[in-house]
Amino acid sequence: MRNGFLAAFGYAPEAVASAPGRVNLLGEHTDYNDGFVLPIALAQQTTVSLGHAVGEEFTLRSEGFARPLRFRLDRRPDEPFGRYVFGCIQEVARRGHAIPPLDIHVGSELPMGVGLSSSAALEVATLRALRRFLDVAIDDVEIARMAQRAEIDHAGVRSGILDRMASSLADPAHALFVDARTLEARLWSLPAGTAVLVIDSGVPRSRVPSKVGERRSECEEACARLGVASLRDVRRLATVESLPDPWRRRARHVVSENDRVVRAVAGADGARLGRLMNESHASLRDDYEVSLVEVDRLVSLLQEHPAVHGAKWTGAGLGGACVAICAADRIADVAAEVLGDYRRLGGRGRLLAPPELLA
Repeated sequence: MRNGFLAAFGYAPEAVASAPGRVNLLGEHTDYNDGFVLPIALAQQTTVSLGHAVGEEFTLRSEGFARPLRFRLDRRPDEPFGRYVFGCIQEVARRGHAIPPLDIHVGSELPMGVGLSSSAALEVATLRALRRFLDVAIDDVEIARMAQRAEIDHAGVRSGILDRMASSLADPAHALFVDARTLEARLWSLPAGTAVLVIDSGVPRSRVPSKVGERRSECEEACARLGVASLRDVRRLATVESLPDPWRRRARHVVSENDRVVRAVAGADGARLGRLMNESHASLRDDYEVSLVEVDRLVSLLQEHPAVHGAKWTGAGLGGACVAICAADRIADVAAEVLGDYRRLGGRGRLLAPPELLA
């Protein structure tokens, strides 16, 4: 990505940093309920490069946009993409650090809008680059917190902490077990002999912000009816059965999903992790109602393959990508055979990870 900055601005960058996308093995829609999450980072990265600008404006260039975006610290950009970067700069400035006008280049291997958390990768990479450029001490958990505030306060998206923690702390070899209430986190190794496969369903995510907001409000109403501060505080599934629908089903998903995460990290082999992922998808489809027919079809094809332990969709829902835990020595066969079957059924899927199969 250094060459991209050089081509865009005519000089070498002064700071370069990257951050990965992520998929959720388990822990969907639990982070804003103070719950437990289990994401894993992807090998694909977003890279942000910085250098001192000439003049008084920030200039942002991206491989995905033909025209540069220019802004000042006292005026938020109109373009949504620019607001993510602007928000990160503002978060660093809030800590008392003087930030001069910068030339900024963004390059990414992550596709947008398929549930791989490209926005979190952009935010974390931007904050890491600013940390390096300014030579300031900001730990990785604080990077995640700052990224979340940047998205909420400046991009206008009421996001949870999960994606930013995963991008800031996880790696492609380990999942990250996160307590969203305390932000305590620890790496968790994948079961021996397994690997993660990610396939885009080819269905663009639709209505995701409004649907997530609706589900969040329903969870808050369920808490009010149960007299708890958060669904994290509900320990027994039987407790939520007293609620009328839809609050009963929304709460049931969150409580059961928290339990699945805890059971996985307690010591799951590939088969057990796969069963928990299958249960997660069924809960997201039936109780949380954020799946689509095409996504369900792709997940079913993955689940039926003999070399797949389990599969589910990943991200906010209503389209996007699916994730499977597979026998590592059969992952290429799974990708080819499932994608072939999916396309014969009219799907437009594509392989997203692992990157060694993308050539």
